[in-house]
Amino acid sequence: MRRRQTLALCAAPLLLPGTGYAADPLPKVGDYPSQVIHVVSPFPAGGGNDMHMRLVTNELARTTGQPAVAENKGGAGGNIGAQSVAGSKPDGYTLLLSQVSIMAVNPVLYKAPGFDPLKDFVAITQINAAPLVLVVPVTSSLRSMADLRKMAQEHTGSVTYASPGNGTLSHLLGVVLEKDAGIPMTHIPYRGAAPALLDLLGGQVSLMISSTSSVSGAIQQGKLRAIAISSPRRVGHFRAVPTLEEQGFKGMQFEDWYGFFAPAGTPPERVAYLNQAITSILRSRGVVQKITDAGGELVAGDAEQLAAQLRQDITRWSRLVKLAGMTVE
Repeated sequence: MRRRQTLALCAAPLLLPGTGYAADPLPKVGDYPSQVIHVVSPFPAGGGNDMHMRLVTNELARTTGQPAVAENKGGAGGNIGAQSVAGSKPDGYTLLLSQVSIMAVNPVLYKAPGFDPLKDFVAITQINAAPLVLVVPVTSSLRSMADLRKMAQEHTGSVTYASPGNGTLSHLLGVVLEKDAGIPMTHIPYRGAAPALLDLLGGQVSLMISSTSSVSGAIQQGKLRAIAISSPRRVGHFRAVPTLEEQGFKGMQFEDWYGFFAPAGTPPERVAYLNQAITSILRSRGVVQKITDAGGELVAGDAEQLAAQLRQDITRWSRLVKLAGMTVE
């Protein structure tokens, strides 16, 4: 079971009834915070990373008493945004909202990612754990993984799948489905989930592999149909969608996560303050519901929990990238 705890800096603040939000900002640690807090998403607006960033930044000013600004710095599979934060002053005023593909995959996939996830960052808190999902337009004839395998094998080269970029978990799941499950597909990488979704809806690609949060809205609007999820269990609005395991694909359990990081060297007391501020927002009723609706499960643990999760995922995904023989300049 995942640990779900918050570092206690001081007595718990008075909460607004039924919300979980602090009625007053948390007490400062020395003179921190005393200026704008910038939160960077290393992908364009509109995807799951952006959605989770804004869930927190929309309430961070209330919790800290200081303005919070959300910034999108996409490019190079998330490396550009991550590198910009890694090189920022370690004072607790510039944070990164990142995910597994950037922190655990890119350092192995790219020859020069521009950052080291363990040396250049300090963990603050993990937001969630969520599966990947395979989606198609509602007009598609594909309704199951059996349909996908049949189409891909009978019409070699005709099936294309979109992902948010090279080296993302979505891309790697596609590689595993091709190499281990015998489903030949052509990968079409995009600069984030939002542009990939536009082309999927426009009929430019056959299907999309993505985080649940990036496509849950389009599914609820009746624009997309989910044919499989990669988790060991059904979750949230995706309870009607069979898992890959249930459809006969053994060992196909992959989970994504989003989490907050600060540049290495950020004072521990500021990291602890940010953990308390962010987890108090994440545990509020409205935010928990949005995370669940997006197909995820709340984690909101302490800094060490995320650091341990990152180390575990670096080991797992590094092995998969090397086995696949994947590299990106």
